Amino acid sequence: MNEKIRELISQSYEATTVTTIDPFTQEVVVDFIDGTKPFFNQEKFAELIVKECIAQCEKNAEHPYLGAGSKLSAFNIKEHFGVEE
Repeated sequence: MNEKIRELISQSYEATTVTTIDPFTQEVVVDFIDGTKPFFNQEKFAELIVKECIAQCEKNAEHPYLGAGSKLSAFNIKEHFGVEE
């Protein structure tokens, strides 16, 4: 796996509050020391990948031979995934 994918994975984790109900006392109990647990947000990961793809296309937009195709690719990716600027 390349380093950029690892970076996007690490950016996709969020802290979530973890609570449970004690079955005996019916009280809310916060789990873990600080009350949070890392949660992998799949939607955020997908969004970051799409944004990276768009950025790579836009990076080549000024290239004399690749420019028009890169601009069109960036536009098509945005349209396909509903990315708004």
